[in-house]
Amino acid sequence: MSDDAQPAESLIPYERWTDDALREVVIRGLELAASSGLPGEHHFYITFRTDHPATRVPGHLKARYPQEMTVVLQHQYEGLAVDRAGGSFTVRLHFGGVPATLVVPFAALTGFADPAVRYGLRFQPMLDAALDLPDEAEPELPAPAAPEAPAQVVSLDAFRRRPARD
Repeated sequence: MSDDAQPAESLIPYERWTDDALREVVIRGLELAASSGLPGEHHFYITFRTDHPATRVPGHLKARYPQEMTVVLQHQYEGLAVDRAGGSFTVRLHFGGVPATLVVPFAALTGFADPAVRYGLRFQPMLDAALDLPDEAEPELPAPAAPEAPAQVVSLDAFRRRPARD
């Protein structure tokens, strides 16, 4: 057998099953954050496709991030709710001081990280897995609470791997 042999294409969707199982990790993390907040220094970087048919983001954010967007859930998020039946989560964040409600289907996720413990996952988005949501619907959320601390801009450079030095 030569080294050039291509692996056989599987008739069993192992990669999709693996992604589905790892998405469950994200769902459980979001459920924890929604029910009791994020413990200690934990915070989530969530990357998702804004062009997924079931993603709902305000127009000004969609224009700025036409394909992919990363949000941070740390101190200033509101109304985090996980809808397992609908296959999505909803959160209210502030962008430049302007509140925005996002509905993110789990199928649109491309990345998840918790830098506090150096944990991260990557996913293949399922762009054809649209959910049956009404267009431009903004879910009802409780009135926003006053922020605990001013918003901070975080540089992702601190979390990137650097080449080893000799």
